[in-house]
Amino acid sequence: MSRPELLVPAGDMEKLETALDYGADAVYLGGEHFGLRANAGNFDLAGLARARELTLARGRRLYLTLNAYLRPCEAASLASYLEELRPLGLDAYIVSDPGVLELVREVDPGREIHLSTQANTTNAGAARFWQRAGVRRINLARELTLEEIRSIRSATDMELEVFVHGAMCVAYSGRCLLSAALVGRSANEGGCAHPCRWGYALVEETRPGEYFPVEEDARGTYILNSRDLCLLERLPELVGAGLDSLKIEGRMKSRYYVAAVTRVYRAALDRYLADPEAYRPEPDWVGELERVSHRPYGTGFLFGGRDDAGVQSGDARYRRSHDFVGVVRSVDGQGRGTVEGRNRFFPGETLELIGPGMRQASFPVEEVFAGGGEPLQVVQPNARAVMALPPGARPGDLLRREAAG
Repeated sequence: MSRPELLVPAGDMEKLETALDYGADAVYLGGEHFGLRANAGNFDLAGLARARELTLARGRRLYLTLNAYLRPCEAASLASYLEELRPLGLDAYIVSDPGVLELVREVDPGREIHLSTQANTTNAGAARFWQRAGVRRINLARELTLEEIRSIRSATDMELEVFVHGAMCVAYSGRCLLSAALVGRSANEGGCAHPCRWGYALVEETRPGEYFPVEEDARGTYILNSRDLCLLERLPELVGAGLDSLKIEGRMKSRYYVAAVTRVYRAALDRYLADPEAYRPEPDWVGELERVSHRPYGTGFLFGGRDDAGVQSGDARYRRSHDFVGVVRSVDGQGRGTVEGRNRFFPGETLELIGPGMRQASFPVEEVFAGGGEPLQVVQPNARAVMALPPGARPGDLLRREAAG
């Protein structure tokens, strides 16, 4: 049985380090140009060089997104950018546009090319076309069923990748014009404002200001909203389909999201690959995924038809059972450590520490001190504090607490 890669997003350097710590086999990220997440904390050339050093040191792979669609005036800029990128020796570029693919082959020949889900590859003929064009791996369209994926797998020997977790586009992936029409930010150029996740209500044209919600809740009806994808419980079928890479969505998500989601999929994948016949998922693995901010989960199109209830959601609200409150920066070997706040927390609260390998432990926050030894009544975001931590705490572990209400 082949061992699929676990591919994890990195919106900035901190998230890249977290992805590596929590079990990513490979990481994908965006540079300053030609990616589809213009508002992520993207990497400049120095940052990309550092990211390359980190992934090489740990035997992991690094992919750069160049998946925006190219305008005629941008070709020279992309060629120059590729010249700057070439010495870094990145493992692959992720592209959508055939024009970008052609420039990559001209400027950086031999560099591995992966095709983005933006290209909407839905059949084996398209896969073979892209293979002849120089593509090594395809991230298949999220709109495919598992049976369709199996049929493509049986008809081509190229690498195949699918998304297993994260947000779904309400349109064919990346082909939505809502953002460009409503706020002038194009999804195909990295500026999607996600208007499909806004609340909408019906207004009759002769009654301006009178809103008629199609009742689902008091805020209106969410007619455009897709569920978040979660395929954790279907990993055996995905591995059995012969996929080469399982991808987590979320370059715009938090460090906590990257850690929590990556460690769950890492644990599940490792357990299944170690002994498929005896594989049993832990009951709390899905519960752990419920502890990150998400919309209602579904299986997308993978196990149903085009109108499957696993795709559309009547509830656009994000759910979050826990708040991310801090990062362990150092430990002293005597049960104490330095923590950097992410949200405010207080002495007397109960927190939970989580780490790689599904380590976690609840503990009461007792005394908290500033670096100079002064007692603190609150730990503020980005402030550092010294406090007692559970046994086994390590730098890079995260702290969370149950969300109020």
